[in-house]
Amino acid sequence: MKPLIRVAADDTSALLAQLREAVLLDGLAVLPVPGAEEPADPIAGLVPDDVALVVETSGSTDAPKRVMLSGAALRASAGATSRFLGSLHGQWLLALPATYIAGVQVLVRSLVGGTEPAALPPGGFTAAAFAEAARTLDPDRPWLTSLVPVQLARLVEAAEGGDRLVRAALGSFERILLGGQAAPPGLVERAAELGARVHRTYGSSETAGGCVYDGMPLPGVDVRIVDDEVQLAGRMLAEGYLDDPERTARAFVIDTDGRRWYRTGDLGSVGDDGRLRIRGRADDVIISGGVKVALGEVERAVRSVAGFADAVVVRVPDAEWGERAAVVATRTDGAATSGSLSALAAATDAAGLGPAARPVRLEVIDAMPLLASGKPDRRALETRLRGGRVE
Repeated sequence: MKPLIRVAADDTSALLAQLREAVLLDGLAVLPVPGAEEPADPIAGLVPDDVALVVETSGSTDAPKRVMLSGAALRASAGATSRFLGSLHGQWLLALPATYIAGVQVLVRSLVGGTEPAALPPGGFTAAAFAEAARTLDPDRPWLTSLVPVQLARLVEAAEGGDRLVRAALGSFERILLGGQAAPPGLVERAAELGARVHRTYGSSETAGGCVYDGMPLPGVDVRIVDDEVQLAGRMLAEGYLDDPERTARAFVIDTDGRRWYRTGDLGSVGDDGRLRIRGRADDVIISGGVKVALGEVERAVRSVAGFADAVVVRVPDAEWGERAAVVATRTDGAATSGSLSALAAATDAAGLGPAARPVRLEVIDAMPLLASGKPDRRALETRLRGGRVE
């Protein structure tokens, strides 16, 4: 066992130095924590000797988890991304919090590639700050970055609104990795019209970040579907969850041939072209009138309706059907109104989801409750629709 040390995520230089020791030289394991100041007590506990990084993660409903990743897993992930991009020596711009795996991987890829990353200044993400930070990148190297949909949306809106610096920055990046959650319909296409080269990524902390790009697994990554659930295998898999052997045993399974797989909890399928398609979370399937309905598919259909690009679909109890789908949207531009429910039902019909998937309720709110990760807090939304108070 060896010590796990806390490092302030906003202090990019200090975090990068500690990651270099942990990932490349088998030094002390690193736990990035929010903030810029050095923690008063840097020792967070002990971890197995092969662990290099621990990241805290939580889904939209799960309790927080601490995922343990080895240096070998992080290097394998970074190497696979480099082979996909063909830009091992590109320079990365850190635009995401380094408390999450997508942000940490920007630093790890820089270390593996032997390049120095740039970073946005601490504080909230803005299109102007992104454009300004991009100007510090080396013009003789390919520019690379990783974003979540809400960040890309802000950049696209600023560029479409006439901000020439943001538009120039978008078009100057060799590749932009987009992950964290599904992108709203049309966002990637709008970005492409502005010259951005965006790749949709799929993965999690348990897979050292994105490991499926544009629906295709990266080199060394295997995908299979078991009882509709997506499972992943490869050298990038985490060691498990810190101090939680029961959860580790549920999430990571070993076949009789010794192959280790991560059970994602996502529903999906692999098409004839080999591309992975995600339908939603296994724990977001409801039984409505005796029919299984994946709320992720309903949400995808709803977001195709103008004014509902960021809408969230959750379950509500129904005396007759058991459970039904309900839509929560924000008052962004006035497009989301209570009179839109029929349009949402028509969208699910057009998607071929059937009567059981039609939303029966629409709640329009001022602001979407979010988790620390920036994802919608679905549990809080379900509580609201059941009449409970949302903090």
